[in-house]
Amino acid sequence: MLSIIGVVVSAFFVDHTLESAPPASRRSMEAVTRNLGQLPRAVARLAASPHTLDGFLELSALFEQTTLEPVAREVVIMTVAVRNECHVCVAMHTGKLGKLGADAELIAALVEQRPLCDERLEAVRRFTLDVLATSGGVGDEALRAFFAHGFTSQNALEVVMGIGTYTLSTFANRLTRAPL
Repeated sequence: MLSIIGVVVSAFFVDHTLESAPPASRRSMEAVTRNLGQLPRAVARLAASPHTLDGFLELSALFEQTTLEPVAREVVIMTVAVRNECHVCVAMHTGKLGKLGADAELIAALVEQRPLCDERLEAVRRFTLDVLATSGGVGDEALRAFFAHGFTSQNALEVVMGIGTYTLSTFANRLTRAPL
């Protein structure tokens, strides 16, 4: 790592500041900083591509508005993050689960890729894994199992949206070697 005039540089990706970022990334960087009180280094690196940064932030905001309850959304995110070995997303969403009141056992099970004690949340985790394993070609049995826990076709599509959103994030974080 080098520091050139306050900008941290890895071998391939720069931790952009508002001054060094492409102009098209600055509005999003300012919004993230206002929301979080700081600019995460993952966002600073993603800023190299304004379209990717904006796309992720917009998809993430839309995913937050889905009909899946907040902890179920976090189960989707953590399932993707752990599977894709994204330490940044695992850390951030472990914190978010804690803020949502999730217990330590739920978080540990997600991180360790173990079945969840809560049957409804386990149905979300299992369905997320089924969608990932089949690239969306989930069989009728898996769909029935998901729907049997009170989920709907809308929820199934929302899981796909979460997978897409956080596949983008986890892949970008890994590619840019984003640190915590």
